[in-house]
Amino acid sequence: MTTTEPLNRPGESRADRFIEEVAELKIPDPAAARATLWLRLGVGLMVLGLALAASAYLVTHSTQNPLDQRDGLALGLGGIAATVVGAALFLRYSLTGFLRFWMARQSYDLAVLADRLSEGAARHDLTSTDPTPR
Repeated sequence: MTTTEPLNRPGESRADRFIEEVAELKIPDPAAARATLWLRLGVGLMVLGLALAASAYLVTHSTQNPLDQRDGLALGLGGIAATVVGAALFLRYSLTGFLRFWMARQSYDLAVLADRLSEGAARHDLTSTDPTPR
């Protein structure tokens, strides 16, 4: 919206104006290819980590050889690390889209509030000493 266009156009809902404002902010689409790739990688790491931890449990409990048990423990720790990293990636990229939209919504609401306050201030004489509100 340019500065010459009125804020409240007749026949246009608040939701339509919000969609236009978000489009003008040029916020990248949260379902972009790179974010989706990282999100899927996070899910894959979580699943892979759980599979590694389960297989490590089977390896360590199916043998009496301490060397094989230590290999299983190392595999299990790697699985736990992969699960934690995958969960962090998943949370980061799943919350990014929501928080980006939330921030744009807050920005829009603050702009509307500022416009309402400036319209209200323009209607009132701020230099008056009259104590009664109008």
